[in-house]
Amino acid sequence: MIATAREVKDRVIAALNDHDTEVVMQYFARDAVYVGPVGPAEGREQIAWYFEHLLQAFPDLQITPWCKVPACDPAVSAVSEYVMTGTHLGPLLLPGGSMLEATGQRIAVRGAGLCTIENGLIVSDRDYYDQLELFSQLGLCLPEAVA
Repeated sequence: MIATAREVKDRVIAALNDHDTEVVMQYFARDAVYVGPVGPAEGREQIAWYFEHLLQAFPDLQITPWCKVPACDPAVSAVSEYVMTGTHLGPLLLPGGSMLEATGQRIAVRGAGLCTIENGLIVSDRDYYDQLELFSQLGLCLPEAVA
């Protein structure tokens, strides 16, 4: 029996919480697309790089879903709201391509995502979290507005 989107997404979250990107990638189709706050990743290689980078930046990363909602067709799509927590202990790629070195700061960032599956594998996964919330918790500030 093929797993539902909810079951697949729950397995991905469990594997991320175990920091096992090999298991995470088993649930993505070869040509899957992952879209996050920093942009799209296309195909397993790019998606794996994104998750590996995230786990390097936050080696104690945990994702705690607090609301799981079946989408229009629960067999093929699922929605999750979650809190992503961790400690910033490694380099983090910032918009524009610069790196933020480890700050040692703890984060607790709210997010939401929608995944779609075909034949038991994720073909589209869109996760969005508040980058301003993340960056402010890491001690970054917005530049002053020019009048």
